[in-house]
Amino acid sequence: MRRLDEEFANNQLISRLPTAARSLLSACHSVDLEFDQVVARAGAPVVQVLFPTTAIISLTARIDGHSPLEMGMIGHEGMLGATLALGVLCHPMPAIVQGGGLALELSADEFLRQLDDNPALNGIVRSYLFVLSEQLAQTAACNAFHEVPARLARWLLMMDDRAHGEDLVLTHLFLSDMLGVRRSAVTIAAGQLQEKQLIRYARGHIQVLSRPGLEAVACSCYPASLAAYARQFGSD
Repeated sequence: MRRLDEEFANNQLISRLPTAARSLLSACHSVDLEFDQVVARAGAPVVQVLFPTTAIISLTARIDGHSPLEMGMIGHEGMLGATLALGVLCHPMPAIVQGGGLALELSADEFLRQLDDNPALNGIVRSYLFVLSEQLAQTAACNAFHEVPARLARWLLMMDDRAHGEDLVLTHLFLSDMLGVRRSAVTIAAGQLQEKQLIRYARGHIQVLSRPGLEAVACSCYPASLAAYARQFGSD
C-alpha cells in the first residue's frame, strides 16, 4: 500500500483527496503507456480511467483528410475518462500518448462505484471537467488566432510542466500534426526559439533552456490555462 500511496502523490487530482478518500482507490494499478499508443477512440466505451503520473496524453480532433489536431493535454494534473462523472459512457474524442510513462488505471465499473461512494472524488472530478472544458475552448481559439511561434512556445511550456524536467522527444512532423500546421512552419518557429537560446533541438530531442524566455514568447493562452486550473484547485 505504501508504493501505491507514493504513486497517488504523483497525480494532482488524487493527491488532493482526503486520506480516507484516497484509500478507497486501492483497486488502482500502475500501467506503462508507450509513445503514440491509442488510449481512447471517439465513440468507444470507456472501459478504464487513467490518472497519469509521468505519462502525457493528447486529446485530439479528427477531420477527414487531415492529421489529428491536439485540443487538450492531460498529464499528472488530470485524468482520462472523467466524462463518466456526467453519465457519458463513451469517449468524446480520441486520445493518444504523446509522452510515454506511467499512469494509474482503474476500471470504469470501479470508478463509477467510487463516484457514488466517494463524494470527495466526485467533486474533484467534476471540477476537473470544468477545467478541461476551458482548456478545449482556449485551444480552439488559440489555433484560430495566434501565430505559430507563440503557439509552439505555449505547447512546449505545457509539455515541460508535465515532463518532470525530462527532455522532450518530438519530431517536427509530430509537432506539425499536434499544432495543425505545415512541417516547414514548425521548423521555422523552432529555429527562432533556438536562435534565442530558449530551447535546444537536436535529433528529435527538445530541451527547454529558458522557461522565462518561452513564457515571454508564448501567447496569452498559456497563463490562461494555468489560471483556469488555479481557480478550481488553487495554486500548488
